[in-house]
Amino acid sequence: MKKLALAAVFSATATATFAGGMAEPVMPAPVVVEKTTTSSGGIIIPLLLLVAVAAAASN
Repeated sequence: MKKLALAAVFSATATATFAGGMAEPVMPAPVVVEKTTTSSGGIIIPLLLLVAVAAAASN
């Protein structure tokens, strides 16, 4: 019975020892930020406003 208990203790100790192991470090992926530009550049609304003012002024 002592040998069985001793074997159980050794087996539990061996599994706990190897459970951690050496693992490769995990590096987080770099964040890529892309700048996006539009061809209009937010000029459409002022142009439409200018056209509306010019149409109102011509009447």
